[in-house]
Amino acid sequence: MKVLVVGNGGREHAIAWKVSQSPLVKELYCAKGNAGTIKIAKSVPTDPLRIEELAEFAKKEGIDFTIVGPEAPIVAGITEEFEKRGLRIFAPNQKASMLEGSKAFAKDFMQKYSIPTAEFHVFDEAQKAKNFIRDFGLPVVIKADGLASGKGVFICKSYEEALRTIDDLMIKGVLGEAGKKIVIEEFLEGEEASYIVMLNGDKYVPLPTSQDHKRLLDGDKGPNTGGMGAYSPNPFVDEQREKSIRELIIERVIKGLKEEGIYYRGFLYVGLMLTDRGPKVLEFNVRLGDPEAQPLLMRIRGDFLKALVDFYEGKHISLDTDPRHTICVVLASKGYPQKPEDGKEIFGLEKVEKEDVIIFHAGTELKNDKVITKGGRVLNVCAWGNTLKEAQEKVYRAIENIRFEGMQFRRDIGYRALNFLSKVPD
Repeated sequence: MKVLVVGNGGREHAIAWKVSQSPLVKELYCAKGNAGTIKIAKSVPTDPLRIEELAEFAKKEGIDFTIVGPEAPIVAGITEEFEKRGLRIFAPNQKASMLEGSKAFAKDFMQKYSIPTAEFHVFDEAQKAKNFIRDFGLPVVIKADGLASGKGVFICKSYEEALRTIDDLMIKGVLGEAGKKIVIEEFLEGEEASYIVMLNGDKYVPLPTSQDHKRLLDGDKGPNTGGMGAYSPNPFVDEQREKSIRELIIERVIKGLKEEGIYYRGFLYVGLMLTDRGPKVLEFNVRLGDPEAQPLLMRIRGDFLKALVDFYEGKHISLDTDPRHTICVVLASKGYPQKPEDGKEIFGLEKVEKEDVIIFHAGTELKNDKVITKGGRVLNVCAWGNTLKEAQEKVYRAIENIRFEGMQFRRDIGYRALNFLSKVPD
């Protein structure tokens, strides 16, 4: 088979790495890819958002199967472009993508189909939002309605901060069109969880559980980012909680999509808060999470490409999961998430990858045989371990070998699970 992976980041490198292990692969392409994917796939010099060009390339090249990583081309209609040319693509269509493309659409959908989520209100006028916020209670969560690469969620602990956030989004337009409409919702407390399934109509297959660390700084402080690290499995999602997530959320989503006449085929990511009142949805993503995809794909055994193709064709599949723990730590550029610096040479990569450690490139490019930073999240350093503690120790030892100017990363990825596990009796 000829396979195309669409995207440039760490998630796409992980997808390409996993797919490249399949004996079904004859040729593997990445559009555009990065300095990591170039070692295992042919780079296609087409931006993921140039969806017509990508579809034409796939048709001309005879691509048999395409997997889309990022949300932007999905929301832009890449699935329709490929399917009208008779090409197989694993990604939801444009109508289904509104679950991520519009926070307001997603919240209305959840309300309509009794999917547990935070209380919310939607505004497209700044003054009305400001008037409302004064009586809503603190802390409060303000979300840009549109796509913001994981940087459109603001937890405001004071009225002044909330009013400033509304001004920034709706009047100053710091996130462009994404922030012209906002969702204001109650702040939920509990443990976060990422629950990702492969969905094809009314069939779904869960991937292993995981937890993301979205804040920039240790101790879950600082601004929200696209994700600074993740690990799998998530000890907070026990058998009973997973049963609740499936019944109260996944199966109601499937029922709602069917009633709306929306056919969904692709990955569905559910960002959850595990509250004392049960699991509640924070957000939907219409693709694999990033950085969750990296530790998840590291735990899936066997031929993942064959599983994807079989599932696409409506066949029954099951995934074999490695019982070991996996962890991913993001190395980011100076200035991330606001204004990341590019163009810094990366040193020490050749010292890192060993039997239980792997690096997935994210914001990198190859220039004159040197690996250079290009983007906010630069590298994903990942490790396997028989315990989470062992995986964590391996990954941080590996990071000691890597350097580039302005490199920043969290030193506590996995700490919430380790704190929890330390209190669980043997």
